[in-house]
Amino acid sequence: MARATGRPDAVIQVQTVPLHHRVRVGLVVLRRAPMVPMIILGVLLIFVVFAPLIATHDPVQNDIMNNLAPPSLANILGTDQLGRDVYSRIIYGSRISLALSLLVIAIGGGTGIIFGTISGYMGGRADALVQRGVEAVLALPLILVALSFVFTFGFSFWNVVLILCPFVAARFARIVRGETLSVRERDYVALARVIGAPTHRIVLKHILPNVFNTVVVISTLEVGHIILVESSLSFLGVGIPPPKPAWGLMVSEGRQFITSAYWITLFPGLAILATVLSLNLFGDWLRDTMDPRRREL
Repeated sequence: MARATGRPDAVIQVQTVPLHHRVRVGLVVLRRAPMVPMIILGVLLIFVVFAPLIATHDPVQNDIMNNLAPPSLANILGTDQLGRDVYSRIIYGSRISLALSLLVIAIGGGTGIIFGTISGYMGGRADALVQRGVEAVLALPLILVALSFVFTFGFSFWNVVLILCPFVAARFARIVRGETLSVRERDYVALARVIGAPTHRIVLKHILPNVFNTVVVISTLEVGHIILVESSLSFLGVGIPPPKPAWGLMVSEGRQFITSAYWITLFPGLAILATVLSLNLFGDWLRDTMDPRRREL
């Protein structure tokens, strides 16, 4: 039986898998990822990185003389009511969707991880206070909050980020709290307390590495959810302001031409569908792969 004297760190470190090992195993297992979602997400990343090279037109350039043109060699996916190229707008719209998602995950998710860890590890009044705040945020209707916020402070990209961050933070905090409650009861965490390890060391070395898998999975799923919510807000006119080529805004602008120029709405809608579905499928696969009870190595 290991003793809590001498070199206690050696006893504790055995219990925690190093982060670099997790990354290496992840790269090996990535070969088993679902092919179609990976291809779609790969194409999306190519659009984001090489948008200026792939797009054939300026996404905000109006050409009234060529409005509502059907798909052709000159305009692969046709043009909208202002003569803007739908294909180019979809490509640049991927940048907006991904940038928004990553910002919301970084700000909201990071905040949620901090509060969720504090809530789960500290317990008591801190836990009660954080959870009441989480419940209050999750009880709010997102669309109503977005409408009120936008009509008060105006339309902008950053306002959409500020609207979504509290809701994402609340979801992260609730899930991370549950994981932290489970991890803090394990033997190596109890041993770390017995030998007098400071709280910040226990959290950084034993709690956070063991909730890393869960954070990665929910981050992947939340990207798809954020894209869908942003598209819904843009469709309702309280999201990304025009003339920026947001996918939801493109669908909203083309709905009045659905019978005469279906491509204005169809192709952005398909982009949303393919991206969100691929992210959800990839997130489900990632959850099954990173769950040690389901993983088969």
